[in-house]
Amino acid sequence: MTSRKLQVVTPVPSDIDIANSVEPLHIAEIAKDLNLSPLHYDLYGKYKAKVLLSAFDELQDREDGYYVVVGGITPTPLGEGKSTTTVGLCQALGAYLNKKVVTCLRQPSQGPTFGIKGGAAGGGYSQVIPMDEFNLHLTGDIHAITASNNLLAAAIDARMFHEASQSDKALFNRLCPLNKEGKRSFTDVMFRRLRKLGISKTSPEELTPEEVRKFARLDIDPESITWRRVMDVNDRFLRKMTVGQGSEEKGMIRETGFDISVASEIMAVLALTTSLDDMRESLGKMVIGNSRAGEPITADDLGVGGALTVLMKDAIHPTLMQTLEGTPVLVHAGPFANIAHGNSSIVADKIALKLVGPGGFVVTEAGFGSDIGTEKFMNIKCRYSGLRPQCAVVVATVRALKMHGGGPGVVAGRPLDHAYVSENVSLVEAGCVNLAKHISNVKAYGVNVVVAVNVFSTDTEAELNTVKKFSMDAGAFDAVICSHHAHGGQGAVDLGIAVEKACQNITQPLEFLYPLDISIKEKIEAIAKSYGASGVEYSDQAEKQIEMYTQQGFSNLPICMSKTQYSFSHDASKKGAPSGFVLPIRDVRGSIGAGFIYPLVGTMSTMPGLPTRPCFYEIDIDTVTGKVVGLS
Repeated sequence: MTSRKLQVVTPVPSDIDIANSVEPLHIAEIAKDLNLSPLHYDLYGKYKAKVLLSAFDELQDREDGYYVVVGGITPTPLGEGKSTTTVGLCQALGAYLNKKVVTCLRQPSQGPTFGIKGGAAGGGYSQVIPMDEFNLHLTGDIHAITASNNLLAAAIDARMFHEASQSDKALFNRLCPLNKEGKRSFTDVMFRRLRKLGISKTSPEELTPEEVRKFARLDIDPESITWRRVMDVNDRFLRKMTVGQGSEEKGMIRETGFDISVASEIMAVLALTTSLDDMRESLGKMVIGNSRAGEPITADDLGVGGALTVLMKDAIHPTLMQTLEGTPVLVHAGPFANIAHGNSSIVADKIALKLVGPGGFVVTEAGFGSDIGTEKFMNIKCRYSGLRPQCAVVVATVRALKMHGGGPGVVAGRPLDHAYVSENVSLVEAGCVNLAKHISNVKAYGVNVVVAVNVFSTDTEAELNTVKKFSMDAGAFDAVICSHHAHGGQGAVDLGIAVEKACQNITQPLEFLYPLDISIKEKIEAIAKSYGASGVEYSDQAEKQIEMYTQQGFSNLPICMSKTQYSFSHDASKKGAPSGFVLPIRDVRGSIGAGFIYPLVGTMSTMPGLPTRPCFYEIDIDTVTGKVVGLS
C-alpha cells in the first residue's frame, strides 16, 4: 500500500499542527491502493470520497480479511487514546508491516468537538486527515440525520394538530386528494399502513366509513411520544421544553425536548443497516409512540418513511479518508456509546473486509470502555451483521489505572495531581482490577484479547511492566507497550504483530452474552451481571414500558444500555471493579426501527451540556491561510 513515513519531532506538537503539517494524498490514490474502481466512489473534494454500496456487491464473493475491534478500560474524562490507538495500529499494519488494512471509525459529533472532549480523529502522530474536515461537517451525514429526525418530529405534531380539528371524512379527503381526473388514490407508503390494518383494498373509494376512520386517524397519545427533536450541539437548556405555544396551534401544548443528533434512532439505523432496502424498511418501522388504544405508531403510519430515506440516501455511503501515514480510513455513522450503541457502520466494515481480502485487516473502534462499546459491538452489531471478530484490543493507560486504584479525581481542564505524574506502582497494581475485569468480560465472547498500553511521557518502566504482568495474569493473549502518539505507526509495530498472531490463533466461536428469546428483564439482568451488579431495580416507568414493549411483540430485540462510561456501575464515582451494587433502571425506550431496546440507567442524559470552559475557546481560523487552529 502507498504509505508516507512521518518526520516526528519531540516534544510532540499539537494535534492540529501535526495534521496541518502533512499534505494529504489525493483520495483517488488511497482508493487505487484498495483496488477500488472510480465507478464505486464519488469524490467530495480532493481528500474525501463516498464509497458506494456497489463496491460490496462487486466483491461479495471475495473472502473477508481479519476483523479487529478496539475497546478500552473504563476511561478518565480525558480519554485514554482509544481512537489514537486504532489509527496507530492501522498505520503500523499498513505502513510498516505491509498489510492491507482499513481503519473503520465513527464520525465525530460536534457536541464534544466544541464541548469538553474535543474531536475524535486520533492524536499526535496517529490521526485521520484532514483533521478539521473529519471533526466538523465531513460529508454532511450528521446534518442529514438531523434533518430527517426533525422532519419526523414535525410530522408527528402536525398530524396531531390536523386530526384535532377535522372530521374523519375531511381528514381522509385531504390525505387522498382528488387528482386531475377527479379520482382519489393511495401513495405507496399508504399501502404499508393499509397492510398493517389488514385492509387489502386498493382504491380509497372502496373503504367503508370504519376503514376510513382507522386509516386516517392515528389518534396519537401525546403522553406516549418518545420521539424528540435533535441538534448536533451540546445544549443542556433544550433537555426539557414545551412546544405548541403559538397562537395558531390552538393550545396544543406538550412537553418534549431535544437530544443530541448522534442519539437519534436514525443514526442507529444508519449504523446497523445492511443495504438501502434494509434502511428504508428500518426507517419506516421506527416507533414514535402509541395510539390511545395502545398500538405502536410508526414513521410509515405517518407517511414519512420514504421521505426520510430520501434525505438519507447519500448518508448510507461510507466516507473514505486517510491517516497521516497514508493508510485508508472509512468513516461512517457516529452513535455515542454511553447513550447509543457506539459503533461505526456495518456497511463500512463489510466493504472494508472485502477490500482488504484474505490476510488483510479491518480495525474498528467501539466507544468508551469494553463494558459499553465492545459489549454492544458483540451483542448488537455482530448479531445483525453476521460478522465475527478474531481479536479485541483493550486500551489501557497507567493514568486511568492509578485513578481506579484510588488516585485523586481526574477533571478535564484541571492539572493532573502529582500522583499521576510520578511513579506509584502500588496505585497501578490496585487499579489493575479494572483492567482484569475488562479482559475477563471480553474473553467471554470467544475472542483473543490484546492489551495495548498507551504510553505517556510520565509513565515509568516499573509501572508499564506492572500493567503487562497483570494483563497476562488476567488472561490476555498479549500485552504491548505502545508509543504511536509520539512515533506514529512505528510506535505500534509490536502491537500490530501481536494482533496478527491473535487473529491467526483464534480457536473459539463467537459467544453472545444472552440469547434473544429470553425476556427483556432477563437480558438487562445478564448485562448488569457482567458489570458486577447483584441485581436490578426498575422504576414504575421502566416496569410500564417493559410491559408495553413485551405486549407489542418487541421483547425479542437485543438490549442497548444507556449508562455512564466512567464506571462499571451507574455511579461514575465508583472506580475499579465495583460489585454487589443494584443497577437502577429509570426508564426503558425502544429503537424499534434500528432493532434494540434501550434502558436508561441512573441519571444518564441524551443531551450533553457545555462545561464552564468549552473547547471552542481554543478554536479559530487563520484568516490568511484559511487553516483551522486550536482544534483537538
